[in-house]
Amino acid sequence: MSIIIKKGDEIAAMRVAGRLASEVLDYIAPLVVPGVTTGELDQLCHLYMTEVQGTIPAPLHYAPPGYPPYPKSICTSVNQQICHGIPGERALKDGDIVNIDITVIKDGFHGDTSRTFLVGNPSIAARRLTEVTYECMWLGIEQVRPGATVGDIGAVIQRHALANGYSVVREYCGHGIGRSFHEDPQILHYGTPGTGVRLLPGMIFTIEPMINAGRRHVRQLGDGWTIVTRDRSLSAQWEHTVLVTETGHDVLTVSANSPPCPDLAAASA
Repeated sequence: MSIIIKKGDEIAAMRVAGRLASEVLDYIAPLVVPGVTTGELDQLCHLYMTEVQGTIPAPLHYAPPGYPPYPKSICTSVNQQICHGIPGERALKDGDIVNIDITVIKDGFHGDTSRTFLVGNPSIAARRLTEVTYECMWLGIEQVRPGATVGDIGAVIQRHALANGYSVVREYCGHGIGRSFHEDPQILHYGTPGTGVRLLPGMIFTIEPMINAGRRHVRQLGDGWTIVTRDRSLSAQWEHTVLVTETGHDVLTVSANSPPCPDLAAASA
């Protein structure tokens, strides 16, 4: 698979898809409360996407090689679940953290983003992990510019996570995105500066670090999708879709209530 450089109308369509994906998270955010089930969150997001936005939930029935068809419209990964958590009967409890991952298709183009939500009153440790993971994502985003490399993104994410006593999941990474859900290049969240694919204007990809409070090792549950920390430590994730511009970058998955860039990342720009 080769890297697809987007131009003109394709970039415009990706902006629309990205904003719509983020607006699903804006919509669901006030409803992420103790007592709600992940299945209820899925149903609410599904209806919002299909009935309000006129978008298609990309995860629903998605079946890459080696995987069963994904049965729901969003991913909900709670506490030690790293990614690809399948919504169901689990009720969120006070103190939980949950990543909600949204991908919509609008006019043939994908918008992909996720946020980790604090449910009720989580511990200081859970809040700190969520905050540092958010900083990791933005520090990676601030590396994006023509001539930079994928290794530059991964290195700064890895450095910040390790400096705070956390580990970086290596088995899952960001990815190019456009008419297809997953395209080249792969965006590793660890690495060495100056290595890997060199960034060019028109590239669009996700940056979505998964950061564990304990060790980085993972395992897959029997449902064929859900990935958890092997040591059952907490894990957090944030995700944006980013365009490489002629002079730097543009984050495509922003909307009215998107959390702002943290001061730490802004200072590194």
